[in-house]
Amino acid sequence: MEQYEPEPLSAAQLAAVRRSVTGGRGALTRRSLLRATGVGTLAVGGLAALSGCGIPPAKLEGDGRASSDHSAEEKRVVFSNWTEYMDVSDDEKHYPTLEAFTRRTGIAVKYTADINDNVEFFGKIQPQLAAGQDTGRDLICVTDWLAARMIRLGYAQKLDPSNLPYAFAHLSEQFRSPDWDPGRAHSYPWTGIPTVIAYNSRATGGRTVDSVSQLLDDPKLKGRVAFLSEMRDTIGMTLLDLGKDPAKFTDDDFDAAVARLQKAVDRKQVRRFTGNDYTADLDKGDIAACVAWAGDIVQLQHDNPDVKFTIPRAGYMLSSDNLLVPARARHKTNAERLIDHYYRPPIAARLAAYINYVCPVDGVRAELTRIDKSMADNTLILPDAAMAAASHAFRSLSAEEETAYEQKFAKLIGA
Repeated sequence: MEQYEPEPLSAAQLAAVRRSVTGGRGALTRRSLLRATGVGTLAVGGLAALSGCGIPPAKLEGDGRASSDHSAEEKRVVFSNWTEYMDVSDDEKHYPTLEAFTRRTGIAVKYTADINDNVEFFGKIQPQLAAGQDTGRDLICVTDWLAARMIRLGYAQKLDPSNLPYAFAHLSEQFRSPDWDPGRAHSYPWTGIPTVIAYNSRATGGRTVDSVSQLLDDPKLKGRVAFLSEMRDTIGMTLLDLGKDPAKFTDDDFDAAVARLQKAVDRKQVRRFTGNDYTADLDKGDIAACVAWAGDIVQLQHDNPDVKFTIPRAGYMLSSDNLLVPARARHKTNAERLIDHYYRPPIAARLAAYINYVCPVDGVRAELTRIDKSMADNTLILPDAAMAAASHAFRSLSAEEETAYEQKFAKLIGA
């Protein structure tokens, strides 16, 4: 194995990680707080925690291929995922869609919800990946920026299209070709994560809030506005409002977005930058309007009809969590078959009804309607054509860009 230059995280990147762990998508979701019953430890089989955080990654030679695939003789697959990211039976003892896969294929699934944060999880598996060893996992789910990093380092295997007929046929157009994995050669999305504008109509006096400009400039919202502490979401939404494309922006564009936000901070228009702890304040009306994650809003709306969302005319940001087969995984074909299983519309609908994020699978509306018509009609779960067309992705960043941008963003939010 040939090793290349290390890519250690900068201080600014580490600070962003800490924000994510304490208040971002790495923190407990509202559903987790309401259902804190140990679902994250329920598993078809447990995996031992690995150590090794902080070791800089070294690039693998080649394309992360396994030395051999034992899928044919070993009917099993090991899958690591985020907590609260799999449908669970009412008695919380079974994973219905995973068990359906085993019944159909005869392949047993060892499933563990052991991902709480991207960087923390990468620290567990990176030593084995850098050494060209099997991580003990055949399938993992990581956010797009980490998926890009793993593909760049040769830590993810190229997928075999012949094992993915449903995935190829049913992948939604808006997810088909991210700049970090053109043509989805190494990955398939598990779910999409829209960043939208949310507001409490009682707190706004019945007025709609539908643009970042309104958040930043409307005097009636002064001191009751929040933005997210995740750089890509807040800057991305602001770039769109400035008429810039988050997939193609320049350093000057980034600086203009920061300056736009800084003016609002200085005028005390913006109350704070938050992780997903904004949900309690939005629910109560202490925050009148904010930039928000759609999954949180779907859950809040179950109990509070005053919580509403809008898609700005300028568009919205969409990221994704993605399925990858790690380098040297022992059961690559079985992992590919499991990916394909979740692109069968009945299975995809069952999953979407549970996790409440954007379903990346076309053709699930009729199936989801049978489960819950309100979810099938919710464009935060099944985007219509207009909403899909309004989505934008934040472009891939070099290590140097990420360090510089995170430093500027940390100064803006006072981190």
